[in-house]
Amino acid sequence: MTSIKDSGNISKEDGIVTVKGWVQDIRNLGGISFITLRDRHGTLQITMPKKKIDPDLFESLTRLSRESVIAVTGEVKESNQTALGVEVIPTAFELCSEAGVPLPMGVVDKVNVEMDTRLNNRFMDLRKPEVKAVFEIRSMVIGLISEAMAKNGFVNINTPKIVASGAEGGATLFSVDYFGKPAYLAQSPQLYKQMLMSTGLDRVFEIGPAFRAEHSNTNRHVTEFISFDGEMAWINKEEDVMAMIEEAIDYVLVNLKERGKKHLEVLGKEITVPKRPYPLLTYTECLKMAVDRGLPLKDGDDLGTEGEKIIGDIMAEKGNDLYFIIEYPEEAKPFYIMEKEGTGLSFSFDLDYKGQEISSGGQREHRYPELVKRMEKKGLDPNDFESYLNAFRYGMPPHGGWGIGVDRLVAKILDLPNVREAILFPRDIGRLSP
Repeated sequence: MTSIKDSGNISKEDGIVTVKGWVQDIRNLGGISFITLRDRHGTLQITMPKKKIDPDLFESLTRLSRESVIAVTGEVKESNQTALGVEVIPTAFELCSEAGVPLPMGVVDKVNVEMDTRLNNRFMDLRKPEVKAVFEIRSMVIGLISEAMAKNGFVNINTPKIVASGAEGGATLFSVDYFGKPAYLAQSPQLYKQMLMSTGLDRVFEIGPAFRAEHSNTNRHVTEFISFDGEMAWINKEEDVMAMIEEAIDYVLVNLKERGKKHLEVLGKEITVPKRPYPLLTYTECLKMAVDRGLPLKDGDDLGTEGEKIIGDIMAEKGNDLYFIIEYPEEAKPFYIMEKEGTGLSFSFDLDYKGQEISSGGQREHRYPELVKRMEKKGLDPNDFESYLNAFRYGMPPHGGWGIGVDRLVAKILDLPNVREAILFPRDIGRLSP
């Protein structure tokens, strides 16, 4: 038995093979017919000369509906008319599953299909080579992240996704009933990865789901996403964390450019690896850029989608796709970010990619008294965070970390117009199925 991919490997030898896949197309030219058979790795031509094969076999194959799943046994012949350089002349076939008619959407038809139709029929949408290629690349990105972290001594962890309190307040928390007790879906592994800094596991990372109950129906927001989080102890400043992110992103891009060639070609994409170090912009500089381009922002405001886009356009003009934004007002950052005393600023940063934030992070407040003060300043009750705070009472080293949205990262690498294009089954304020 052989797959379509393997049939290409025996292209210079005649032999009997069995190939399996989906019927992508059928062309009946009277005296000869052709089936394009597709699997994960590509397509193969099944050639049916009417006078040279069994009449019943010819009739059965030419009457198949598109996207039916079949197994075809036949003779491999060299051919200079096909991309693989071979074709299969069938001697038998098995109908594994007949596709209904009409199809909910086409696979190779040159017809634009609405995003909702595509997502409602995601199983069919993913049969498109260019859609499937996105998720082959996404898988590579996640694997490369893990490689980069292992090379830098990070331990891969898993933290709870049902939690007693949120890392960033209650406005965007999903509530769940946990055996009669109130609980929430985790916004991030923030509190747990910080707790681990007190254990001696001084470099940890996690790639896992996070949940935000944000009422945003944009091309960059979803309610469930995959986050690449890291935390590292014994840092001297937030720049240590930024350098580690930069190293990880660079590793992903450099290796994806080489290992993902086949899939990138399907998408017609080339990866540009930005020069290091990535440029640094202050929040104040970015605010001025946005205001100068007509955006009515004042000091302390979030730059927002439009502000980020303006800055991205300006940086693109200078040839910079990736850049850090630093020195945010401390009021704009969560309680666990360390303040720059007496400045109103914080030891924090965002990493933007082509005009969109893909990461935020910084140096954490590791001193117990100051951390409690930060909580109270943010209107939080320290008693609600007892388990978290205990880790700071008994010896916590200086540390910092980050969170990177994997979905956004993939979308920006491939210049996808909507983050949902990089998620198999996206969840947003209007979608709970499939």
